[in-house]
Amino acid sequence: MICPAALILEPMKMLSHYSSDKGWFRSLFVHKVDARKDAHSNLLSKKETSNLYKIQFHDVKPECLEAYNSLEAEVQKRLHEDQDYPCEVVGSWNTWYGEQDQAVHLWRYRGGYPALTDCLQKLRANKEYLEFRKERAKMLLSRRNELLLEFSFWNEPLPRQGPNLYEMRTYYLKPGTMIEWGNRWARAIKHRQENNEAVGGFFTQIGQLYVVHHLWAYESLQAREETRNSAWRKEGWDVNVYYTVPLLQSMESRIMIPTKSSPLQ
Repeated sequence: MICPAALILEPMKMLSHYSSDKGWFRSLFVHKVDARKDAHSNLLSKKETSNLYKIQFHDVKPECLEAYNSLEAEVQKRLHEDQDYPCEVVGSWNTWYGEQDQAVHLWRYRGGYPALTDCLQKLRANKEYLEFRKERAKMLLSRRNELLLEFSFWNEPLPRQGPNLYEMRTYYLKPGTMIEWGNRWARAIKHRQENNEAVGGFFTQIGQLYVVHHLWAYESLQAREETRNSAWRKEGWDVNVYYTVPLLQSMESRIMIPTKSSPLQ
């Protein structure tokens, strides 16, 4: 007959043995923390530049869109060419499919947050610019903006000749998944560069967080269809889609037409 005390002592011995074991058993229950600790912005953004981007979404009164585009183009040109203002227009568009009567503007601040602060301080003291904002406000239904960094593995958006139409694909990620998203797309972007369609890739720093914007250029909607279909014939693209879709909360696509003054045509 087995002694009842032995039934108690034996599991205790086993527990003591496993508690002292620092091998595989403990690893099943103890979370391994990555020793590398750094902000996502430092891990994912370009190290060789200190560019900060601002994207603006303006919902324009339908009857004011033409006047809005003319006014915005005039002011953008002055700021873009004035060396005293450390900002430049990357691109300006009107949405074609997606949100209607919407204007989208992408700005670059070479020098990061100090350049942005310098620019804002100068604009607050610019009476002509303040009058422009008052006039523009009469044409708007709503507006919002975001501050962005560019992914290290994406192209820097540079002026290009047209005519092109642009697609902005916006991804709303689950919090905590930005590193995994970046790691996947760092390998996958090669599948989407053969036709020179990749313009820029960005992630938010201020505004709604865990948002990614991918900007693509196509000659036409048919060219977009063919280019996107061709990606599925490349080994590895399906794997990227398989692993990144679970990281999403939602996504959105805008087809946009560049304004006459946009450096991205």
